[in-house]
Amino acid sequence: MKERLNLTIDGDLLNSMKTYASKKQMSVSELVEGYFRTVTKPVKKKNILELMRELPKPVNNYEGDITEMYYKERASKYGF
Repeated sequence: MKERLNLTIDGDLLNSMKTYASKKQMSVSELVEGYFRTVTKPVKKKNILELMRELPKPVNNYEGDITEMYYKERASKYGF
């Protein structure tokens, strides 16, 4: 069910919005309704663990001790 809403906004802004709406082949009411839907939609926030689970798994092509690989690469980079 559609309801009426009266808004008071700056005249220059209204003209800009009418021009924008016309270019998008929409009404100003549709723009305002779309904006209201966007800002009132609940956002599901993910915790850090969920985000980490979604990361791609690293490819480990090294056979052997990862610590040994680290020290070898460090030695070659810094000359230790």
